[in-house]
Amino acid sequence: MEYDVRKIMTFLPHRYPFLLVDRILSLTPGESVLALKNVTFNEPFFQGHFPGAPVMPGVLIVEAMGQAGGVLAYESNPEENPSNFLIYLMGLDNVKFRKPVVPGDQLMMELKILKQRGRTVKMLGIAKVDDKVVAEAELLATVGVKE
Repeated sequence: MEYDVRKIMTFLPHRYPFLLVDRILSLTPGESVLALKNVTFNEPFFQGHFPGAPVMPGVLIVEAMGQAGGVLAYESNPEENPSNFLIYLMGLDNVKFRKPVVPGDQLMMELKILKQRGRTVKMLGIAKVDDKVVAEAELLATVGVKE
């Protein structure tokens, strides 16, 4: 399955400037997702991080992985209607940042489900630029009811 940004927005409540996934390149429910974020100089965070030497904040790389994992979690629980639920990030383990991500990069994020129990999913996320690992993390997320 491949999703453009309009389809992604049916699963995620995030909108500009906080929607950090541009495309889902492949998704296998219950298994994995491969997502893309085109990093451009126009991103609002580059104004202050850092002037003259723009670097994508690591926490936003992890957030982008979480958003891609959120689409995977919904598609792995097809009985859930995304309009009634939100994905909540519950925890992060073994987060590592390897290389800076800068304007012009294409951030590729692959997440694999390590464990799933009901609506809770543990995933391994690896982010790459030009086939080089820039960040990795284990993410724990759950599908929760909107309030």
